[in-house]
Amino acid sequence: MPKMKTHSGAKKRFKLTATGKVKGRHAFSSHILEKKSPKYKRNLTSPVMLSGDDSPRVKTMLGAKKS
Repeated sequence: MPKMKTHSGAKKRFKLTATGKVKGRHAFSSHILEKKSPKYKRNLTSPVMLSGDDSPRVKTMLGAKKS
């Protein structure tokens, strides 16, 4: 059985924390920013932890264990 390759797009967009959570970027933060308030845009800059439902899929793409 061949080894599983790391998904190139996922490794550019997500990082794993030391505790095994998946860290990513907020959605809606790249364009159509004029109508969004400064406070809302500022909150979008901070990293977000993926939900428990999405984490296993991203961990598989990154080649990590699904613990």
